[in-house]
Amino acid sequence: MAKKFDIPEFYTAEIIKTVKEARQVLDPRKKNLEPVTIDFGPVQFLVPRHFGFCYGVENAIDIAYRTVEQNPDKNIYLLSEMIHNPNVNEDLKRRGVKFLFETNGEVLIPFSDLSADDIVIVPAFGTTLEIQRELEAIGINPYQYDTTCPFVEKVWKRGRQLGKKENALVIHGKHTHEETRATFSHSAAASSAVVVVLNPDEARMLAEIMLEKRPLSDFDTYFGHKSTPGFNPLQDLEKFGVINQTTMLATETQEVMDILRAAVVEKYGEDNVKKHFADTSDTLCYATNENQSATRALMEVDADLALVVGGYNSSNTTHLVELLEHKFPTYHIRDVSEMKSPEEIHHYDQWKKQVLVSQNWLPLQSERPLKIAITSGASCPDSLVDEVILKVLDYFEGTHSLEEALLPFRSEAV
Repeated sequence: MAKKFDIPEFYTAEIIKTVKEARQVLDPRKKNLEPVTIDFGPVQFLVPRHFGFCYGVENAIDIAYRTVEQNPDKNIYLLSEMIHNPNVNEDLKRRGVKFLFETNGEVLIPFSDLSADDIVIVPAFGTTLEIQRELEAIGINPYQYDTTCPFVEKVWKRGRQLGKKENALVIHGKHTHEETRATFSHSAAASSAVVVVLNPDEARMLAEIMLEKRPLSDFDTYFGHKSTPGFNPLQDLEKFGVINQTTMLATETQEVMDILRAAVVEKYGEDNVKKHFADTSDTLCYATNENQSATRALMEVDADLALVVGGYNSSNTTHLVELLEHKFPTYHIRDVSEMKSPEEIHHYDQWKKQVLVSQNWLPLQSERPLKIAITSGASCPDSLVDEVILKVLDYFEGTHSLEEALLPFRSEAV
């Protein structure tokens, strides 16, 4: 039986909860990725099979809120944002939780201000071995309130296994992201050589250096700041494996693996691949895979626009946007507050790394129902998606009631 988490009631919502429950009844094995339509008459919402809170996020929220509830008289700290959703983190702050670091590693509260009686919660991304040791030196057990995602820990475990077999490690991820910093730390402890690549372009560059098609000096230029000291691609990449930041595009991680494997084939021959390149495809996060696969299925339908709800610093959310914007006008919004009117919406552009303002984004007059694809990141509460749907409905006249629109899903769930 799947583990049940105690999630605060205000994070759940009538619309999305009803749809998800119906889909679970109809498709318990999660094989049908086709999106469903919530029909409100003049506007319809196309909802993917998978989106919103994943196992790791629900686990983190369960532990964090339970810790706050059970320790009302203690100082409670989070190492950094528990998950990349501002609404969740702001709610924890309102409950008295303080943050020790910014997401980029900048210190907000020094460890010297902490005592052995204080509680420190490790976020879902995990943390570095260096920080763990600093907490232990204070007398704080970093594992007592540890919300590290089990699938992140699975990546660390594989890294340790490869390190024991004298493999170097290539991490596909954003080197400044908390999870990648943690994975780098754990990997460096398991293997003498670790390097981070951001995308397939960097993987090709690394492959060309490995094959001596680019000068060795290019490694220091492009990878020196995100590799272990003394990393030598000509020597260390004689035997290696690829692991990833779990929120990256799974298809992109596979592409990184394919590029580097092809370089191994070119250098050592197909018959010798297993001696030089480890198969790590089983470390890809199931939830990331499910959400991205469901988003690709969402791209197969006809829609007028797409709304993606989630934190602007959420890696998995921005990757959903990256997929959808190839097919639809796509707006990444933090929450309903970004929807100012049918004429104006504020939304995040991950390429420009800024919030943009778009005008006349929501066409109200049409001879047919307006179709809106809607989804959210793995750290986004369903309640925020409900609020966005309800706000859009406010802009239209003659919409069906919630009871009428959700009746087909309630009937299926019975």
